[in-house]
Amino acid sequence: MNFELKTLSLSAAAAHKCDLLVLLVPEGFKPQADDLSTLAAAAIKQGDLEPKPGKLLSIYTPAGIAARRLVLLGCGNGGAHAVRQAVLALATTLKTRSIKRAAVVFAMDCAAGAVGAAVCSMAEAGYVYTATKPKAEAPALSRATLGVTDDAAVQQEFATAAALAVGIEYARDWANRPANHATPTLIGDAAKALAKHAGIQCKLHGPAQVAKLGMGAFLAVAQGSDQALRFIELRYDGAARAQAPVVLVGKGITFDTGGISLKPAAEMDEMKFDMGGAASVLGVFRALAEIKPAINVIGLIPACENMPDGKAVKPGDVVTSMSGQTIEILNTDAEGRLVLCDALSYAARFKPAAMIDIATLTGACVVALGGLRSGLFASSDELAARLVAAGDAALDPCWRMPLDDEYAEGLKSNFADVANVAGRAGGAITAAKFLQRFVGDIPWAHLDIAGTAWKGGAAKGATGRPVGLLLHYLLGMAGAPTARRKTAAPRRARAA
Repeated sequence: MNFELKTLSLSAAAAHKCDLLVLLVPEGFKPQADDLSTLAAAAIKQGDLEPKPGKLLSIYTPAGIAARRLVLLGCGNGGAHAVRQAVLALATTLKTRSIKRAAVVFAMDCAAGAVGAAVCSMAEAGYVYTATKPKAEAPALSRATLGVTDDAAVQQEFATAAALAVGIEYARDWANRPANHATPTLIGDAAKALAKHAGIQCKLHGPAQVAKLGMGAFLAVAQGSDQALRFIELRYDGAARAQAPVVLVGKGITFDTGGISLKPAAEMDEMKFDMGGAASVLGVFRALAEIKPAINVIGLIPACENMPDGKAVKPGDVVTSMSGQTIEILNTDAEGRLVLCDALSYAARFKPAAMIDIATLTGACVVALGGLRSGLFASSDELAARLVAAGDAALDPCWRMPLDDEYAEGLKSNFADVANVAGRAGGAITAAKFLQRFVGDIPWAHLDIAGTAWKGGAAKGATGRPVGLLLHYLLGMAGAPTARRKTAAPRRARAA
């Protein structure tokens, strides 16, 4: 979907030719002397329209309106959250085959974030997955106009949102693909395609290179699959080389059976979404290609399948990670932390200003936070605060969880430096404590998106989260005067 921004008064909006005109009507709407105001005021007075978020009234070929269809859409207080809720109510309408050009017009001055919310929610509401549905019809809607009282005042917000919508769609498309259409090799191809954009580079590492790097934990997860692993390295250079990069590490388990610790059959198909972290990294880089901010970003994706083959790793096996720490694998279904720990060790070579891993890591996080907020764990209060603020701004919220040292007690092992699981209690936290062992003194955050990366049931599909959170964080950091920091090489000695 292509977006454009225009200054449109309500009288100009009435004369705007399109298939669908949507007027966002706030609570306390004050009508002007124009046909749209007259219609909206009459509808409110007669009780046919409530200006609450998502309440709407559809009118076909209304007199004095150039658009073929008009929707009066309540948007509550007009804030970003209310506008998002309102526009998402248009999902069925936006997918109507007869609608090719639409316009969404604000009947009031825009609140901060409202234009961005309108753009992203229109893209979300109009999204249709088609990659493996050759007979499915792609959405007819090709152009959406945002009408505001002053386009210059919201131009930057609009441009950012339009780029974000592109990135989220890229993430959703790849996360939604079935596992046989999103193998590690194909995820690598998607990353290589991003390198066609200016400023982005891609390097792919195969099994031999990963073995040479000493990534024994990553190799252990991949060894049960016939699909060759890929370690994907993306690079966006938007700032001076002296500027320390931010490293994003996305879990890329393209299908997770649980390995020998086999998952239950019910809803196992949803384990194609276990590369939601990887998809979000791809989506962020797609958005960076559009915005071109002044920041350096590294994206790392350890991609493989977790399968129960005769060659698969077994519960009780001990492997050696890239850091030199040995790991007792008590549960092969706790594989995400194994591929991530080696990627985090590798990330240290870039001497980053911060590193953030993104992973559909634990069911425990779903129990704790449901599908509304992603779980946030961080070693740095400043980094945590920036990520929380970015999530709030992007309407992609997270919630900071604890990292007390006592939570790591359950990870002790009689046979290795660390076990890959503890008990059931605090499972999301103990998983984060496992990862923390591999980050050293680099400011680090872990986003557990197991509850937010996809939806099940009738609405089954990827959400594209947390692309919005990550992009807003990176844009907030763009141009920050952080020189490359000196970081010790990953330890190869046994952990205490």
